[in-house]
Amino acid sequence: MRPAACLLPVLLLQAHPVLAQVAGDAELRATVLGQPLVIRTTSRTAGAIDSVRWAGVEHIDTFDHGRQLQSALNADVDGVFYPEAYNPTEAGSSRDHTGPTSSSRLELHQLDQGELRSRVRMAFWLAPGETTLGKPALNTAVLSDHVLSKRVRVGWRGIPNVLDYRVAFAVPGDRPHRLLQFEVLTGYMPPAFSLPLEFHPAQGRLLPMAPRTGEGPLPVVLSTPDGAHAMGVVAAERPAGMRGPGYGSFTFAQERVVKWNCVFRLGSGQPIPPAEHAFHVLVVFGPRAECERALAGIHAQLPAPGR
Repeated sequence: MRPAACLLPVLLLQAHPVLAQVAGDAELRATVLGQPLVIRTTSRTAGAIDSVRWAGVEHIDTFDHGRQLQSALNADVDGVFYPEAYNPTEAGSSRDHTGPTSSSRLELHQLDQGELRSRVRMAFWLAPGETTLGKPALNTAVLSDHVLSKRVRVGWRGIPNVLDYRVAFAVPGDRPHRLLQFEVLTGYMPPAFSLPLEFHPAQGRLLPMAPRTGEGPLPVVLSTPDGAHAMGVVAAERPAGMRGPGYGSFTFAQERVVKWNCVFRLGSGQPIPPAEHAFHVLVVFGPRAECERALAGIHAQLPAPGR
């Protein structure tokens, strides 16, 4: 998906030196649709976004180091793949839980002229020796050599209630990967956002989603039942050679959290060389009607999403 490469600094693909940890506390503020927007990042989550508050309502359920607005990667090792077994994660690891620090290492964090920038060496979600679904972790360290860079701004091409969100994964040659599953962005949201919707480009409408848990081809928005608050995601580009986007909607009743995500996959059974993979997604937020309006405006300006 190299079209976004010009929008992000190119990362060196040889082994990255381990740099000193930097602070990750910042607030990006704006007024959107006449209401205050406050986006917060923290050192606790290695500079990941752990709060999006619009019109006084929190849109992110930040609990452990997995429930943020963040990016992650799942990959195979020697053809062996199962969820979370080899899973570099922006905000940190499972063992960080609700603690005050992250196993990920934040190497750059800037807020300048309305743009948030960060670079983080991601921790594996599982520590060596831990298991997932009865299977052992495939990583041999807690801190990975996978580096994630992001750039975030408020607004896109005249549409105010959008987060212009660009990420790049620098995937090293540490293990012989044949499948890369990029969770380009996921948003864990409070359970009040209980109504899952899909954007149907041909109709320019957000419509209730048929009951499911998992991915589908249409952009997903999670809304409060009264439509007063909603948030969702659409891919602004379709990277060449990748499968996707897949848009997920998930409800975790026991944990009292819901989530959406945008996923791309790379791999055809052959070894994948080390490379940087850049992505561009747009996060819409606000009342349901304004999210619908934003998605229709995005669709009108981009040939790729939904077409």
